[in-house]
Amino acid sequence: MPPQPPAPTSADRDALLSTLTRIADALERIAPRAATAPDLNAADAFVWHPSPARLDPVPKVNRVDLVLLRGIDRVRDVLAENTERFARGLPANNALLWGARGMGKSSLVKAIHAETNERLARRKGERSLKLVEIHREDIESLPALMSLLKADPHRFIVFCDDLSFDSDDTSYKSLKAVLEGGIEGRPQNVIFYATSNRRHLLPRDMMENERSTAINPGEAVEEKVSLSDRFGLWLGFHKCSQDEYLDMINGYAAHFGLAYDRERLRAEALEWATTRGARSGRTAWQFVQDLAGRLGIRLEA
Repeated sequence: MPPQPPAPTSADRDALLSTLTRIADALERIAPRAATAPDLNAADAFVWHPSPARLDPVPKVNRVDLVLLRGIDRVRDVLAENTERFARGLPANNALLWGARGMGKSSLVKAIHAETNERLARRKGERSLKLVEIHREDIESLPALMSLLKADPHRFIVFCDDLSFDSDDTSYKSLKAVLEGGIEGRPQNVIFYATSNRRHLLPRDMMENERSTAINPGEAVEEKVSLSDRFGLWLGFHKCSQDEYLDMINGYAAHFGLAYDRERLRAEALEWATTRGARSGRTAWQFVQDLAGRLGIRLEA
């Protein structure tokens, strides 16, 4: 009969308990923290972080006034009307703002959000409209964000800036399911706005490659192209003309009280655009910041 191991001593038991306690503490430290209910009255804008799941309030949104956005009157009016309907609890569409860089796509979303809330504040009993930014790399966590928002009485614009997908990226499926295709669909109190330089959110060479190598070219890219179809509004932003660019410059100068010779302002603004190879709202704003700095004037809305 083999010898029996000695019975553990009190010191052995204490050592084992100490080891198990350290293991439990280590597991607790690396385990994801439970999501806490966000205080959605803390601000009108938030940034979503999926790990750990939280909504960080943004006390002051980086934005420009709606009146300063020139040359985009039609898309401005369409998006403003859509947002107003949504804020009132009426049917409204997801919106894709696509087109030329620097023409005010993301600025328009933030400006219309602020403008809508100013109107809501003048009406008794109206809750403010919340803006929640989700980063492009966090799109796969969109279903978790929707689950967090759908039980809240507020209404939300979920906003993704510069949205696009690479050839080997499958996270677009999460977006498709949330926008329309999932069994739950989009919550009634949530609308999705996105900006992109691409109308179809996908690189053209990927779509052409799949079309050329497929047995049925049409069906090969249908799933990916149909992502854009989930947006009821396609709002195009195009490069501005010289007159529109100068109108932006003059609007900024008047708004901020930049006293400057008109002909000199025109000449310097055109030179600024030429050296950057583009005329856009972003270029106009960068010129105005440079001019205000030279004049020693602070830009305060």
